[in-house]
Amino acid sequence: MIEIIPAIDMIEGRCVRLSKGDYNTKKVYNEDPSEVARMFEDAGIKRLHVVDLDGAKAGHIVNHKALEKITKSTNLIVDFGGGLKTTEDLNIAFECGAQMVTGGSIAIKKPEEFCSWIEKFGGEKIILGADAKNKKIAVTGWLEDTDAELIPFINQYVDKGIKKVICTDISKDGMLQGPNTELYKEIMAAQPGLWLIASGGVSCNDDIAKLDEAGIPAVIMGKAIYEGKITMAQLTSWVDKQ
Repeated sequence: MIEIIPAIDMIEGRCVRLSKGDYNTKKVYNEDPSEVARMFEDAGIKRLHVVDLDGAKAGHIVNHKALEKITKSTNLIVDFGGGLKTTEDLNIAFECGAQMVTGGSIAIKKPEEFCSWIEKFGGEKIILGADAKNKKIAVTGWLEDTDAELIPFINQYVDKGIKKVICTDISKDGMLQGPNTELYKEIMAAQPGLWLIASGGVSCNDDIAKLDEAGIPAVIMGKAIYEGKITMAQLTSWVDKQ
């Protein structure tokens, strides 16, 4: 059964959403992300994906205080990403209550550093962020394209000990037009044992069902919840099946 992971993206300590990663499309949904987190916990959600969009742009952790407020006010299992470039950033995230962290840009720009994280903290705590445009990795809050091919990129880090990957099809993110299920099926065919977390484009309950039918282990969603396309009752029904 697919794992449901709501997302909280943060700019200036507020809960926001973007479209296709474009910072100019920012829409604020709540001034207090911890309030949103408690809403998810009340609905039975166990896991939360938190992104520091300021950190992604700045290249270092920024919204750690908001992260700490979320983890202190809930019992949610939180994975945190955005701007994590040094072991110091990682330590701050863990000290502020994150149980897992996601690294994307660093896996491209400083692979030796990222591999040292995997060795030090293990594949259960370090998640690979594989965010792609046209099957090529994009980094720095999706502001920078690379020539790295998506599936070989994932394969090389699975060989290094990565067990969990968040893959976002950037063209789908925040557009409420449905996820790229075929892409996720392709990744799972290449790495059947991977805990793949699909992200981007989920627009309704049926989209979750299609990912579940395709055997995708987990899904992150944000805008569909905030825009009322997926109800808390529907989220709860998936959690109850887990």
